[in-house]
Amino acid sequence: MPILSEIKETRSPIKLWVPANEVEKDVLQQLKNTANLPFVFKHVAVMPDVHLGKGATVGSVVATKGAIVPACVGVDIGCGMMAVKLPLEPMPVLDKAKDIRAHIENRVPVGFEGNGQVAKSVEKWKGWARPHSAFLDDKLMKNALRQMGSLGGGNHFIEVCLDQNEDVWVMLHSGSRHVGNSLADRHIHSAQHLMRAHQAHLPDMDLAYLTEHSGEFDEYLKDLRWCQDYAAQNRVEMMDRVLDILSKLFNHGKPLSCLLEVNCHHNYVEREKHFGETVWVTRKGAVRAEEGDWGIIPGSMGTKSYIVRGKGNADSFNSCAHGAGRRMSRGEAKRKFSLRDLAEQTQGVECRKDDGVLDEIPGAYKNIDEVMRNQEDLVDIEYELKQVLTVKG
Repeated sequence: MPILSEIKETRSPIKLWVPANEVEKDVLQQLKNTANLPFVFKHVAVMPDVHLGKGATVGSVVATKGAIVPACVGVDIGCGMMAVKLPLEPMPVLDKAKDIRAHIENRVPVGFEGNGQVAKSVEKWKGWARPHSAFLDDKLMKNALRQMGSLGGGNHFIEVCLDQNEDVWVMLHSGSRHVGNSLADRHIHSAQHLMRAHQAHLPDMDLAYLTEHSGEFDEYLKDLRWCQDYAAQNRVEMMDRVLDILSKLFNHGKPLSCLLEVNCHHNYVEREKHFGETVWVTRKGAVRAEEGDWGIIPGSMGTKSYIVRGKGNADSFNSCAHGAGRRMSRGEAKRKFSLRDLAEQTQGVECRKDDGVLDEIPGAYKNIDEVMRNQEDLVDIEYELKQVLTVKG
């Protein structure tokens, strides 16, 4: 299926993998604001899970020359997914779903929590010595050390799933935790300060940018790369804890051999070559999908998720959707749905079914199957997953 709609009245065109009439007006305006920036390269690519974000739109891919917009990346730098396929039988896992969930909740801190004691595996991470800006001070570094291996909140989750062949998977979603949020916020404010100092006129100050080769740009790039590495390692640390639980429950404590492992960002910046030129590519709620790339596209806590391979579509800057995408705000979800609705929509899934996760009800998200249909030219589906249990942040 080709691009479904295109907007051409902006400085750079906007190419959408969703009908424009299905995109909310405030989201379209946000996309237009981004597309009118003078350093946007070629066009803005919009994924089928698109929805409103802070400053820049979630589900957008923005290639730029000579500048980066920190808010286009967002405050959870390096947020992404990890999934592993395991050599386990499905029935024992189904039978012990409640126990597995309890063990995970005991081993992996959620919400604002961190680890009471820092694991040796965390201390050994080589990233602690990597370059970073002065914004990453001792206080933030100590908190980052304590929080590595923690899930966070919102739509972050850990799931045990079965695929279409009844094979067992563990899948999780998280990012750079408090350190990423704090550093992103500081650099966004730094960019805004520069815009005001230079009396720059922007349609939205959250689109404040940093110019390449400036000191502020270089400092942001250090922290951006550090947080992206931290987020990837955070997912590895959590996955190791979950696999340790499963090895003790089902493999006599012996390490489990992973049959397939995928770890991918969906809020990040990378230097890439597109249309013959080297540019900065910001994926805010989008996954790299170069030809052959493995990717993860989750649904919600009661619907299917997909393990995919990229097709390398040039118009999307080799990208695809990062999930189902919200169709309503958290507040609206809480007003519209009840705990009975939550229980019905998560029937058969071992998970929380209380007020604390009502805003994550499947009905608050777009139809994941429609999202997948709209990006048939971006990815091939390799595995179709359905959760057995979900641990929410």
